[in-house]
Amino acid sequence: MGDLVIRAEGLSKRYRIGAHPRAYRTLRESVVEAAGAPLRWAGAAMRRQLRGAADENEIWALRDVWFEVHQGEVLGLIGRNGAGKSTLLKILSKITEPSVGRVRVAGRVGSLLEVGTGFHPELTGRENIFLNGAILGMRREEILKRFDAIVDFSEVERFIDTPVKHYSSGMYLRLAFAVAAHLDPEILLVDEVLAVGDIRFQQKCLGKMETVGREGRTVLFVSHNMPAILRLCERAILLDEGHIVADGPAQPIVERYLNLDQAVLETTAEVEWPHPADAPGEEGVRLKALRLRSSRGVPQAEFDVREPIEVEIQFWVLAEAPNVVPMFRVYNEHGVCVFAAAPTHDGLFAGRSRAAGTYTSRCRIPGDFMAEGTYALEIAVRTLFPRRFFVPRVKLLNFRVHDRGMGDSVKGEYRGVWPGTVAPVFDWQSEFSPHVESAG
Repeated sequence: MGDLVIRAEGLSKRYRIGAHPRAYRTLRESVVEAAGAPLRWAGAAMRRQLRGAADENEIWALRDVWFEVHQGEVLGLIGRNGAGKSTLLKILSKITEPSVGRVRVAGRVGSLLEVGTGFHPELTGRENIFLNGAILGMRREEILKRFDAIVDFSEVERFIDTPVKHYSSGMYLRLAFAVAAHLDPEILLVDEVLAVGDIRFQQKCLGKMETVGREGRTVLFVSHNMPAILRLCERAILLDEGHIVADGPAQPIVERYLNLDQAVLETTAEVEWPHPADAPGEEGVRLKALRLRSSRGVPQAEFDVREPIEVEIQFWVLAEAPNVVPMFRVYNEHGVCVFAAAPTHDGLFAGRSRAAGTYTSRCRIPGDFMAEGTYALEIAVRTLFPRRFFVPRVKLLNFRVHDRGMGDSVKGEYRGVWPGTVAPVFDWQSEFSPHVESAG
């Protein structure tokens, strides 16, 4: 295979849905089953021929998947839930077999597909490290050489001789990832398990996967975290309904994935509820209206990068309520929260309780702040302390920011994609001197 480490040729995986037959049956049931089988098979074949489709009790998790992975590639697998990503990794890990096609893998595979995959709950953390190493084909001396690094990374040294059935899900995850990453597999398969860990450990794992990639090992990474995909992967494969719909550089593939959901593309300038009974909220606090306005006060959802954006939030307090405040978050097209805002310094919201009535708050996002892109506005009405939501966070408005390319934004005359989640124009002060200092 040369420097090819994975080659998938026409992979398809079929599952049957519905109840499984009992493991044990009576002699009479077995005889009746055997006698009627030819008739049922003929009837099923006839029904499929008449319908021109597969059995309604069958589902194809993968259909005719072809791809190759070269040594040292860090490949991202992305797609909606049910697209076939986890099924593909299970086939590559030899946990399950394809129904059609074949896959060739050259090298030792380390898998982290679910929390604790490959761990025996009755064994201690120490014993599971040696068990996983043996499964990977490593000698005891090799495992001992890496043992301390695994324990240090996992941060479970105090519990290393405790059966892992007593571990929390976070401890299980830390040890499982440490084993998978440190036992030097030539190919590392990582499913969306990092979401279980805390933020600090997620960053630690991402840093380790970057190191693994730089060492020339191959990584296949499944995630719904698009910033992580863009950070780790130069190449991505987009799966949808079991098919590969795109394969190429990560940035355009991620953008295509985000655009699969047409709701992300549809912009909405305002939404209003005529009656409190129909509006989002609870316990006497309900949303009334949300609007995005231009500097001219006109509702709109398409803005120039130089243009300010006004966010208007109206809500009803139907009976005296605690010190609730409206707030919003702005998310970019990668699902990253760009910023959050609330009227915490507004005198109207300084009191301890809210009298019944209608409240209207407006926030002005300045021009030369938002970068180009599509954004979602998430609204909530809540108390800040103690934390309590009266209108739970919900994304109701989408808007776009464009750069006309006139040279008057932060990009100047540059025509490429400007990096960052915001694009402010700062005040620069520069000086010039005609004198050149000598190097000596």
